[in-house]
Amino acid sequence: MGRILLIVAAVVLAFFLLGSILGFVVGLIKWALILGLVAVVAGFVVKLFRSSRFGD
Repeated sequence: MGRILLIVAAVVLAFFLLGSILGFVVGLIKWALILGLVAVVAGFVVKLFRSSRFGD
């Protein structure tokens, strides 16, 4: 009986750790996508202002 409880406790702990790790990875992916989107928009704005040449 003690061995079964130990296995169950190990499985529950593994699920908690897996959830934390997956949450961290998803958070990193989310921030990478946000930063990538900001970089793309900034590049588009810079390209737009360079090609239109306001003031000339």
